[in-house]
Amino acid sequence: MYKLKIISSTVRPGRKGPLIANWVAEKAKQFGGFEVEVLDLGEINLPLMNEANHPMMRKYELEHTKQWSAKIDDADAFVFVTAEYDYNYPAPLRNALEYLVHEWGYKAAGIVSYGGVSAGTRAANALKADLSTLSMVPISQSVNFPFFTQLINEKGEFLPNETSHKAMEGLLKQIVRWTKGLKLIKEDK
Repeated sequence: MYKLKIISSTVRPGRKGPLIANWVAEKAKQFGGFEVEVLDLGEINLPLMNEANHPMMRKYELEHTKQWSAKIDDADAFVFVTAEYDYNYPAPLRNALEYLVHEWGYKAAGIVSYGGVSAGTRAANALKADLSTLSMVPISQSVNFPFFTQLINEKGEFLPNETSHKAMEGLLKQIVRWTKGLKLIKEDK
């Protein structure tokens, strides 16, 4: 069973990202083969990078960094759930990525994006480029939600259509496939 960490990127009051992250988590549990954990950056609340040493050194002094490192190191794969802010992914996600280096490496990364007319695709593309620099393998297939607030009912439930369910299943299949292959690479240090 692979350890899949779903990272919800938004932190502002009124955010909807956790609804989508929870939907992703449920889909991953239904898919099977994953031990699923949602890491909500709004709850984790990492301060702006404040370690004295460069993350490459892995000489963490602060408890929040040590905890974040352990969570990410433990993962076999990720799904990043990201909004689009100003044609990019949110700053708290960038900050969370930059806290670490080695812990991210040689792991598959799926992206679920949401926004207005663009469905967060510009944020997803920017994120894919940055994930590659951390030796992650961003999956080419993604799940994107345009006008995502229309998919949230009056009870606050996120209810995407059948096409989105199929796209999520396709993404999870690719994550499993890449994770199997990357296990060999990670062991060959």
